[in-house]
Amino acid sequence: MRTVKTDTLEIAYFEHGSPEGWPLVLSHGFPYDIHAYDEVAPRLAEAGARVIVPYLRGFGPTRFLSGSTMRSGQQAALGKDVINLLDALGIEKAILAGYDWGGLASCVASALWPDRVAGLVSYAGYDVIDVKRLGHAYQPSLEQAVWYQHLFQHERGRECLALHRRDLCRILWKQWSPTWAFDDATFDRTAASFDNPDFVDVVIHSYRFDFGNAAGDPALADLETRLAEKPPITVPAITIDGTQDPLKPGGTADHAPMFKARHEHRVVGCGHNLPWEAPHDFADAITTVQGWCGFAS
Repeated sequence: MRTVKTDTLEIAYFEHGSPEGWPLVLSHGFPYDIHAYDEVAPRLAEAGARVIVPYLRGFGPTRFLSGSTMRSGQQAALGKDVINLLDALGIEKAILAGYDWGGLASCVASALWPDRVAGLVSYAGYDVIDVKRLGHAYQPSLEQAVWYQHLFQHERGRECLALHRRDLCRILWKQWSPTWAFDDATFDRTAASFDNPDFVDVVIHSYRFDFGNAAGDPALADLETRLAEKPPITVPAITIDGTQDPLKPGGTADHAPMFKARHEHRVVGCGHNLPWEAPHDFADAITTVQGWCGFAS
């Protein structure tokens, strides 16, 4: 494990492959961590990538540099963290890939800073949050699946996450990946990342901001305004859906108009935790994008 400092964070990350390889950032989601890429990262290192796998803000050993910094979990913060990480590592341009919060961070970075992104692999399509849309109801089947987001809008939800974070997150793993048979050791290895002192604050802020129930970081207001305009993604991209993912019923093939460069949509027989459930498919999408853009270090 290594660490690097940005203007707000000391980001902990693992690096695989040659320092001279083509730069790739793999971002994990909630409630997961870098171990989601344990089988993906070696495959891509063998394919010539310099693989950077960071712990997101609020997870694992990543820490805020100042106690006064807002513990924001909003999408602009997550996307900016990716760009700040590239800056701190001296990487001008990289391929970005991720799912859940990591897919969100990768899509936000690609939409707002396309000159820094060579290509994108996004689980669940154009994964930029429409905060205005989240102020209105979805079908009951989806509202039921996102019960945890409703819970987190209340102080009772903050208390539940603080006191029972492992039990709550394990339930989400099971519900979101109904055919993935993980063992206790696999879950416990990742659950250690939830002991980060900022985990609860970042997670709660993320979902309350999405629902319009918490103010964002004023320093990120301009970025959120741009995201509200639904900027298209103009870098080569592959998007992927899992057929058993309850959070994305019907898939995201209809997001295709948001991708203005070369784009392909794939469907994989898995749940929400794509890189862990189907590492070959995730790695293959990344090497395909790398081939499209002819990107090398």
